[in-house]
Amino acid sequence: MCGIIGYCGPRAASDVLLDGLKRLEYRGYDSAGISVGHNSSLKVFKKEGKIRVLRDAVPEGVDGQWGIGHTRWATHGGVNDINAHPHLDCTGKIAICHNGIIENYIALKEKLIDEGHAFKSDTDSEVIAHLVETFYEGDLEAAVKSTVSLLKGTYGILVMHSDHQDLIIGARNGSPMVLGLGDGEMFIASDVSAMIAHTKQVVYFEDGEVVRLDRHAYSVTDMRNRPVDKKVDSISWELEEMEKGDYPFYMLKEIHEQVVSIPRAMSGRIDEDQATAVLGGLNMSEMELLGVKRVMIIAAGTSYYAGRVVAYLLESLARIPAVTELASEVRYRNPIVEEGTLYFALSQSGETLDTLMAIRELQRKGGRVLGICNVVGSTIARESNGGVYIHSGPEIAVASTKAFTSQMTALYLFVLKMARMRHMAWPEGKKFIEGLQSVPEKISRIFEQEDHIKTLAKKYHEAESFLFLGRGLNYPVALEGALKLKEVAYIHAEGYSAAEIKHGPIALINEETPSLFIVPDDHLRDKVLSNMKEIKARKGPVIALCVEGDKDATDIADDVMYVPKSEEIFHPFLSVVPLQLFAYHCALELGRDVDQPRNLAKSVTVE
Repeated sequence: MCGIIGYCGPRAASDVLLDGLKRLEYRGYDSAGISVGHNSSLKVFKKEGKIRVLRDAVPEGVDGQWGIGHTRWATHGGVNDINAHPHLDCTGKIAICHNGIIENYIALKEKLIDEGHAFKSDTDSEVIAHLVETFYEGDLEAAVKSTVSLLKGTYGILVMHSDHQDLIIGARNGSPMVLGLGDGEMFIASDVSAMIAHTKQVVYFEDGEVVRLDRHAYSVTDMRNRPVDKKVDSISWELEEMEKGDYPFYMLKEIHEQVVSIPRAMSGRIDEDQATAVLGGLNMSEMELLGVKRVMIIAAGTSYYAGRVVAYLLESLARIPAVTELASEVRYRNPIVEEGTLYFALSQSGETLDTLMAIRELQRKGGRVLGICNVVGSTIARESNGGVYIHSGPEIAVASTKAFTSQMTALYLFVLKMARMRHMAWPEGKKFIEGLQSVPEKISRIFEQEDHIKTLAKKYHEAESFLFLGRGLNYPVALEGALKLKEVAYIHAEGYSAAEIKHGPIALINEETPSLFIVPDDHLRDKVLSNMKEIKARKGPVIALCVEGDKDATDIADDVMYVPKSEEIFHPFLSVVPLQLFAYHCALELGRDVDQPRNLAKSVTVE
């Protein structure tokens, strides 16, 4: 959940590190720091707060052309300057940055204290610096390998020593790490965004690998000192895609980008003549797909809700039993892996640790797991048995928006493929494709009422609690709408099936608790209208998110947001967009940090 960056080269390391950390801000953090090496000494600067606070603390013209930097999201120890990374050993010659959690740090720390080591922070990470000090006998790489052999937990580690100019050692286990190859300079980071301004040539690392780099070369070995050949990949994103452009916040930019991100997820994957989808990345033959008897989708957060929409659709259209499970629960409940079950793992970043651990557990038991990811070269993409990139482009705001609809798009294509192989006729497949292709234009029409949604946010942003209610395919959308309001506006919100309102949640209804109903023009519409009346009878404020021209919903509700009419199965794409905008504008009214909400991180790489 933190970010790390290292640099060796001809430039001023402090400038490169600070710029890289700035691009890692979106991952979520509460403090930051850098260590710069110069003339056999290390200069360390670290501060609680934003990168701008750290930048002000670093003097102009700091000498040094190699160093490491870190953004910290607190897990062990409070948020303060001392607990910020980098951490030093007792000699002040060794500096480390660490992403992840060291589970056995208490035992290690107690042993090190008994040996005379003095600790300055309350973090689990500081033990790494002292362990490297203990093992160091002139070979920094060997000391790092001896250190990580004792660590239990997850880590992405960068280590530097003042006596080894230009040298950085990196090690990985469960926390992402990527090397950037420049011209006479090297970069290493937890995320390609930290180096995209300088290079597009990258090398991704696997768990158990250790990298040694200076400005001219790098080498990779495993824990047994065996050389590892690495493939050089190219970053497909452009630097401009990671900028806000004319938008005040990344979140708003990414909400609006859905009109182009959804077509990108479809591009090259539709066979118009056969009215089906082309998904070669699944690495499965037609006969293997026909043999699928059950589908399980594993994910966390927003991706989990996207999976729930698609599981519903898989059963109704392809007639394949499907469920969506929280990745964090799958690993620890000893899942039963049955023949004929196909697993999908959804993750925007492709580094979500809960999901990655679930993948490994399912594969260990013989399961075939396909990844649905946005980030090319991510760990989940590499470790899955196949899958689909959603090609949303960079998603910088912590609260996911365009990835939600892009993940649905990729999986809707899978639903189409499976349905056409089983029960769906050609005309129905053609209609499905036309409906999916019409979604971006309909989303663009929703943006025409953004001023109205902003007005509703002004009216309701002071509510202390919200209910979001939907049925069928829109029940997961209600859950996602509630999540967005919690994430960016810090308003307590709960999502429910509208049918469940009378089974408990109706006790929450009063004049101060708004209920937002999703009311598509589908076979459950009359049921939802009846639920709306139950809320109104108890004087609860009602907002209806309904189809244009729905007079019945308009007559019942206090306020209304509209979406264009569409086929029932495509309504989730449309209904989620006003909910994203509503959460965004509520957050603005409340003065929240929209792109970097408190306590949250973009890439969750700890359990």
